[in-house]
Amino acid sequence: MTELRSDALLDEFATIRDWLRHAVGAFESAGLAYGHGVDNAVDEAAFLILEKLRLPIETIDPWLDCRLTQGERKSIRDLIAARVETRKPAAYLVNAAYIQGRRFYVDERAIVPRSFIGELLARDGLAGLVADAGGVERVLDLCTGSGCLAVLTAEAFPQAAIDAADVSGDALAVARRNVDDYELQNRIALIESDLFAALGSKRYDVIISNPPYVTAAAVAAFPPEYGAEPALAHLAGEDGLDIVHRILAEARQHLTEDGALIVEIGRGREALEAARPDLPFLWLDTETSEGEVFALRADDLAPAKGKSRRGA
Repeated sequence: MTELRSDALLDEFATIRDWLRHAVGAFESAGLAYGHGVDNAVDEAAFLILEKLRLPIETIDPWLDCRLTQGERKSIRDLIAARVETRKPAAYLVNAAYIQGRRFYVDERAIVPRSFIGELLARDGLAGLVADAGGVERVLDLCTGSGCLAVLTAEAFPQAAIDAADVSGDALAVARRNVDDYELQNRIALIESDLFAALGSKRYDVIISNPPYVTAAAVAAFPPEYGAEPALAHLAGEDGLDIVHRILAEARQHLTEDGALIVEIGRGREALEAARPDLPFLWLDTETSEGEVFALRADDLAPAKGKSRRGA
């Protein structure tokens, strides 16, 4: 039994404050990597403790001096130890991730959900790209993964039918659970498809996508936390843009006349603009990102349109 799983800890640490301090120390000593919803040991520890106790995750402060039962102490002790020993993302250990305050089920079959597009949907429903949210009838969430963006899209466009497509049947099984949890079975259709391949001649008012966009070199250097996720959800060639180029090549024939395409590409802006100077990319910044999500209208995807643009 490792020191982190010692029974002596159960008597030594009585309150949530005790276990938070213990967890932060253990995580810092182990040199864990973050990035699946939080970026530091304190927030990671707080998330794990609050989620395990099924307490609201917004802040741990009101609960710090609460005493825990022996059973609660043991479950938190083992969870902290598992985070250090397995190096799995915290979301996999508690089967939960949050986007825009919504809780989603997640496991190793799908990438831990995180996307700046979720922030854009919640902020203003893509205002400026979509004139009337109530007039959006069909939306495609391409590379849906766990289905979280499809659920948020259903909330942003209450009249829309949504197709959520992914090449991974395993990921779609996770998405099915989230669609069912939010009782959106009648509005979200899950489709196993290599990008647009299984979609036939369908056209959409809005296409959103958070596709794989990590370079081969970056994937090879992943810490264990990122290596625990499906490689298929990350790897996108030498420059990270293989999937994005395929989307750009095929999206026009799946957009309505006034349709909009919104794609997250991480840090690939410079490389993408160099590769496609013919496209007038509109870059959509959020509170936590700059130049990582672009938008194009259907007619932008016709030949030779000019320079990139910048959005707020």
